[in-house]
Amino acid sequence: MQDSTFKPPKIPELLSPAGNLKKLKIALEYGADAVYGGVSHFSLRNRSGKEFDFESFREGVEYTHARGKKIYVTINGFPFNSQLKLLESHIQKMASLKPDGFIVATPGVVKLSHQIAPEIPIHLSTQANVLNVLDAEVFYELGVKRIIAARELSLKDAIGIKKALPDLELEIFVHGSMCFAFSGRCLISALQNGRVPNRGSCANDCRFDYEYYVRNEKTDELVRFSGKEIYARNPDNGITMRLEEEEGVGTHIFNAKDLNLIAHIPMILESGVIDSLKIEGRTKSSYYAGITTLAYRRALEDYAQGDFVESRYKEELGTLKNRGFSEGYLIHRPFERLNTQNHWSAISEGSYQVNAEVSEEGKSALCRHTIRPNEPKEIVSAHLDSVCLGKNDIGEIFEKNGKKYLRLFKILLVNGKELESIHSGNENAFILPFALPPFSFLRQRL
Repeated sequence: MQDSTFKPPKIPELLSPAGNLKKLKIALEYGADAVYGGVSHFSLRNRSGKEFDFESFREGVEYTHARGKKIYVTINGFPFNSQLKLLESHIQKMASLKPDGFIVATPGVVKLSHQIAPEIPIHLSTQANVLNVLDAEVFYELGVKRIIAARELSLKDAIGIKKALPDLELEIFVHGSMCFAFSGRCLISALQNGRVPNRGSCANDCRFDYEYYVRNEKTDELVRFSGKEIYARNPDNGITMRLEEEEGVGTHIFNAKDLNLIAHIPMILESGVIDSLKIEGRTKSSYYAGITTLAYRRALEDYAQGDFVESRYKEELGTLKNRGFSEGYLIHRPFERLNTQNHWSAISEGSYQVNAEVSEEGKSALCRHTIRPNEPKEIVSAHLDSVCLGKNDIGEIFEKNGKKYLRLFKILLVNGKELESIHSGNENAFILPFALPPFSFLRQRL
């Protein structure tokens, strides 16, 4: 808890992922100052890029600007010569939407973007791996307005870059998936699956469960290493190989934990050098887009009021599916190896199950996990204070231990049907007893 004389520094922009139009709207509803997303394979998330076409992305730009917020277009793939004409056309189309910035990864695309759309600010992608003043200065001289720092950049080095180049904006990742490789420069997926990470189609091979094999040099026999110890005996000469697994090292040998810097928000802000805090996750769920944005928004606002309480935000972020959390490399150097890997499982666990997503108009919801009559579900919203308590023949909203819950007495679909229960996969919306804020969620503790 900060004292009464506390004077907060300038609060940086909160930048959230927009994997599709719905997630864009959710991120803005839950407190993002800006969002980022893209269209086509020039965006470094192919799966996400396919969820936007040109018209829906145009709608997203207009929706964002109508709310006084910003939107940045991802054009951060690594193009081949055969794609340059297509890239030129794509840059022209994106510029016609008048976004607030292009996110690009290479010097050539920086130059091309300036030639085609000199009015659009350039943000340098984290894929460019800027770690020092020299590289930052080169891109600054090329006309880059903002550098999205490599995840391996330390806060100390960020301070050094800002001191040398005070007009250059710095953006850092504060939450989301971490790559096993150096800021995404990985070829494992390309070699094993033909899916190239730096062209937007990573298969996430680093999350796989790998098995260890050891070759017996005398017999050329491969022995699978799957337990604590394995003895491989050659029946001809009796040679024995003894393999012993290193304690604490499982079979997910490349699997990085997720980044979570919520505890370091005060330190980051007090450095005075960071202009934007970025949340990774365009391919993650709508719930993720909302909850991460809400947690970091509240942390920033509470800090500005001198009321930053770490446990508030950590608890909410813990409701999300995750691979375990680490502080990444902003505070600690990579070689320190301070608990950044999850060797045991790539399974994402969270403390809550999302049961339903409320529509934009707030009068109905889609089921995401089984809901039965008379089972209370917690209401999650960016505007929970506006949710009124009440009861009618469809259901009720009540409060308990400072939280608000919704209980359905009966499940009525908007098409007029009544169900005994509703399950995930049913894309028929059900009616809420009372309207809720747009894009609210219903959830239950696991």
